[in-house]
Amino acid sequence: MYMRIASLQINRDWLRSKPPDFLTKCMSRIAPLEFNTASAPYLSILQGIEAAHGTATNMKRTLAHSPVSLHALLQWYPLRDEVKAFLGERGITLFCHAISTGNACVLCSTYFRRELMDAGEDPAKLIITEPLAAVVDYGAALADDPNGVDDVLWGRLRAAFDDTQLVALTAFGTLMIATNVFNNALRIDLDESLQGYSAGEAAHG
Repeated sequence: MYMRIASLQINRDWLRSKPPDFLTKCMSRIAPLEFNTASAPYLSILQGIEAAHGTATNMKRTLAHSPVSLHALLQWYPLRDEVKAFLGERGITLFCHAISTGNACVLCSTYFRRELMDAGEDPAKLIITEPLAAVVDYGAALADDPNGVDDVLWGRLRAAFDDTQLVALTAFGTLMIATNVFNNALRIDLDESLQGYSAGEAAHG
């Protein structure tokens, strides 16, 4: 049985190069829409987000400036549900965390770090067996260089998943990367609910 103990962390040297308050003081390049100031059409969008997802995060409220963009990236959710059916909740979290840490997306990696920690796991000492080990390696490879997905890794994935599942997994990973890019480029602020879960605290500890 293939098993390893993995440490899925944003590069600590990169974090140490930033000031200690980098994660909490970074200012978004585009201000998220606010419920108390949004015009009627946009307020309706924000209310729809809240109704569908329980909360309107900084990323979603920023995407709401462009409803088409919001719709496009929110396809993450139906894709997640399709992948979850064969990967499970933990598999989803590990896959997305591997991608987000690979892309140094502080917001997304912290979100999935919180999911792991709240489930009682230590993101620095994850015990991962096949086929999830292959899924994590695939996520890391997609973030690093999708052309670098070699035949050995693909064989490990092929041993566990069929064509439909691999297409869904890859599309889901692609949309996770798009979410990382959006948050990184626009420097979307870390949501208050994620404070205390970031890897940056450990890096500066």
